[in-house]
Amino acid sequence: MKYEIEIRKRAEKDLSNIPKSDAQKIADAIFALEDGLVGDIKKLTNFSPEYRLRIGDWRILFEASRNKITIFRILHRREVYR
Repeated sequence: MKYEIEIRKRAEKDLSNIPKSDAQKIADAIFALEDGLVGDIKKLTNFSPEYRLRIGDWRILFEASRNKITIFRILHRREVYR
């Protein structure tokens, strides 16, 4: 199933503050989501947005609907769940 990826402005700003080497890994992982929910993905309980994708020390928080993935935040693991 092919997903449409929507990246919110806040997530774009988060990505611009990440070191270039890590940002490239994150971008590759985001583009891989177009083909389906692949990678280290976990459904979060009692937290919104409802999914997280782990790439090293970075976390991508997103929601998945029928054919669309909306990315809300991209943060370091120590800051993401505050």
